[in-house]
Amino acid sequence: MIWDREAECMPEKQRQQLQLDRLKAIVSYAYENVPFYRKRFKDKKIKPEDINSLSDITKLPFTEKADLREGYPFGMFAVPRKEIIEIHTSSGTTGKPVVTGYTRRDIELWSQVMARALSMAGATSDDIIQNCYGYGLFTGGLGVHYGGQKIGATVVPISAGQTKRQIQIMTDFGTTILTSTPSYALYLAEAVNEEGLSRKVKLKAGVFGAEMWTERMRDELEKRFNLHALNIYGLTEIIGPGVAQECLEKTGLHIAEDYFYPEIISPETLEPLPEGQSGELVLTTLTREGMPMIRFRTKDITSLTRGVCKCGRTLVKMSRITGRSDDMIKIRGVIVFPSQIERALLEVKGVEPHYQIIITRPHHLDEIEVQVEVSQKMFSDEVKRLEEIRKKIEDKVESAIGLRVKVTLVEPKSIPRSEGKAKRVIDNRKL
Repeated sequence: MIWDREAECMPEKQRQQLQLDRLKAIVSYAYENVPFYRKRFKDKKIKPEDINSLSDITKLPFTEKADLREGYPFGMFAVPRKEIIEIHTSSGTTGKPVVTGYTRRDIELWSQVMARALSMAGATSDDIIQNCYGYGLFTGGLGVHYGGQKIGATVVPISAGQTKRQIQIMTDFGTTILTSTPSYALYLAEAVNEEGLSRKVKLKAGVFGAEMWTERMRDELEKRFNLHALNIYGLTEIIGPGVAQECLEKTGLHIAEDYFYPEIISPETLEPLPEGQSGELVLTTLTREGMPMIRFRTKDITSLTRGVCKCGRTLVKMSRITGRSDDMIKIRGVIVFPSQIERALLEVKGVEPHYQIIITRPHHLDEIEVQVEVSQKMFSDEVKRLEEIRKKIEDKVESAIGLRVKVTLVEPKSIPRSEGKAKRVIDNRKL
């Protein structure tokens, strides 16, 4: 199912012209209506008329999360506050929250890109979408809600929590599409299995995002729920969910690049990187009215590839996020991403997709402990067998990150479950 065939399957040259026209327009719009951008452009001695090609985007300044926090609450808005009909924010756990404002046209844009995203998962007006993303200031819940309504699907706005009720609705209503974080989906899958209701679940697809997850996690979700587990990407600063989505080919996430122009840069040099090379994703909103974003540094590490997908779409594809340039863990001088550890430990049979990475510095030297759940059958095995598994995991992780870690096998369900984003890393160092 392709929601907007003309836009999603547009020839590359035609799309590039559309992007250039929109880039010129949004640069002028931001310059004229957002004092922050007017000052930044003047500081760099750049004027809107200097943008004459897509490659000229590199002349423009970057925008970072700190800039948005400095503009808190409404300093980044390009329209009078009375034209903003909806506001969302980030969690604000590391400082002032990032505020994003939507005009009526922005809500329509959000609905459209989310309709595209859900259509990539096979959603139609015949489907029932059980939306377990949080409603409220978090963008996840309402983003899915708007997209589902645009398609004409039946949306169940249940949010996370109330596990027994989730299962009852899933089985009684005949839910066909589940939207949630992948960690919460695993939690629901466990609960469904415990209740002996797996055969009553009619899910055909899951749209999972808001946290990093691996191919092995996909395998687990597909096996336990018998569905297509698909990756969705978005961020509060750009629009929320719907920036990119996997189709059923599962070969990368299609970016809605007619609305969000993507670049990949080196996090160190800030210079553009060629197609296929991994680096930091930078996004520019091409049509946002309430709060345009020029070259926003997402800090997410990925790569871009172009070409016609088997699904027929010509939209550029981004690879699965492998980490964040600002969330990298530095251990004894080595850069480590939690996803590297996850991929390694989940290669070992009998290991559950629930783990925590605990970092300490007991004697002026960083130490990593990885606590990993094993299956009930495995946990009941003899000590010798458990020791073999533990050693195998340690070897796999060392091979992946180049550091020896301590692995502790723990019994099933001893790692805390999350109804939102899973907390994978506990850093107890006093840095």
